[in-house]
Amino acid sequence: MARSRRTYAIGAAVTAMVLVAAAVGAWWFLIRSTAPEEASIEAAAETLEAESAQAATRQIDGTWAVDGTVGSFDDFTGTWAGYRFDEQLASIGAATAVGRTPGVTGTMVIDRGKVSDVDVNVDLTTLESDKDRRDQALHHRGLESDSYPTATFALTEPIALTRTSESVATTAQGELTVHGVTKAVDVDVQARMSGGRIAVVGHAPLQLSEFGIQAPTGYSVLSIEDQGSFEFQIFFVPGPGGTAPSA
Repeated sequence: MARSRRTYAIGAAVTAMVLVAAAVGAWWFLIRSTAPEEASIEAAAETLEAESAQAATRQIDGTWAVDGTVGSFDDFTGTWAGYRFDEQLASIGAATAVGRTPGVTGTMVIDRGKVSDVDVNVDLTTLESDKDRRDQALHHRGLESDSYPTATFALTEPIALTRTSESVATTAQGELTVHGVTKAVDVDVQARMSGGRIAVVGHAPLQLSEFGIQAPTGYSVLSIEDQGSFEFQIFFVPGPGGTAPSA
């Protein structure tokens, strides 16, 4: 009888361990948030320091091009742009959808201490998130990237700069074009120059309905907030044109 009780106790303990492991596994694969952190100038500065420790400094005035060679898209230390929206998923609940692409090109012109021109293009057909099904759906629903493959931002008001080794925080006024619709936007940006490169990170509200975008809900996605944000981390180097990194 004592042996039977010990056997039962051992069996119960093993069963409990299996249930705990299963619960942890379910949390890891189904419930935990896999959304990457928002862009930050501190993280971008770490990339600058790691990549350009031996690069020569230069005069800040001139044309700067998007740099697709610094950092890596795999860990989001390089150049990227994308979206961030809250959503409700069936059987899981609240989650944050984040999609990003390294397909960023463009230029920035600095003239006598002012940013006088910025033109940035983003290839929406190469957006990647943690869900392949979401990425495929956006080609023909929501963003409809097969029909509207490019998002653009153009600066409309010059930005005065202060020569400093620390971060510069400001608001960039410009025009954002997404889904074939162009709207005036104010973009909160931070910038830092180091080793001959300039890092710029930022974000701005993005309201789907204002751009004629219908949230791509379905069986697994119950709802998507109408307002989210577009965000970016872009590195610039001296040059005549922008080159996007490979995904």
